[in-house]
Amino acid sequence: MKKIIIAIDGYSSTGKSTVAKQLADFLEYVYVDSGAMYRAITLYALQNNFISENNFDKKSLITSLDKITLNFQKESLNSKAEILLNGVNVENEIRTLRVSEFVSPIATLSAVRAKLVQQQQLMGKDKGIVMDGRDIGTVVFPEAELKIFMNANAEQRAKRRYTELLERGDSITFEEILNNVIERDHIDSTRKDSPLTKTNDSIEIDNSEMNLEDQFQTILQLAKDRIAGRV
Repeated sequence: MKKIIIAIDGYSSTGKSTVAKQLADFLEYVYVDSGAMYRAITLYALQNNFISENNFDKKSLITSLDKITLNFQKESLNSKAEILLNGVNVENEIRTLRVSEFVSPIATLSAVRAKLVQQQQLMGKDKGIVMDGRDIGTVVFPEAELKIFMNANAEQRAKRRYTELLERGDSITFEEILNNVIERDHIDSTRKDSPLTKTNDSIEIDNSEMNLEDQFQTILQLAKDRIAGRV
């Protein structure tokens, strides 16, 4: 069967990773969470005091990029791929609000984006891949056969993120999450290097009122059509 590249872009907390994992599992494709890669570099920057509320030592982070190794690893055939930062599984650490607060500034750095885009493009050289992020259909795989742009209103996205973090045991308020979502939207959409934009050949999915199954079935049908050459 013909294999394609599926690029899923969109705003934070729109469920990009959830549907991308579902698609990859169903199609037996490789799934890559590009956002996890940026979060891992953000965690590294926090661990090494390159970034804080009052300081951003961009030069030190950029000169340290060669020391950062990122890999994805599955614990078992049925488990999801989790990210390793220099050989250490940091999947839980990168999902905290602390990392979320600094990931957008990190992602604005051209050197960081260049390093990760190169790695991501190598991952997709044989196609049969589903990747989600902010610039997958515009920069990483502009030739992708299927491009999806995920959207939902900010309040709904904040509710989803708030519920997720509460279930993890994090101590946060809904207002903190909503402010973070709005701020990340602004930074992602206005940065000079690879801003979040919807391409003319992307199909927009607004899932504000959609459940997970409806969302999956809608996008799965689009993928099946592209694979079969019906669209």
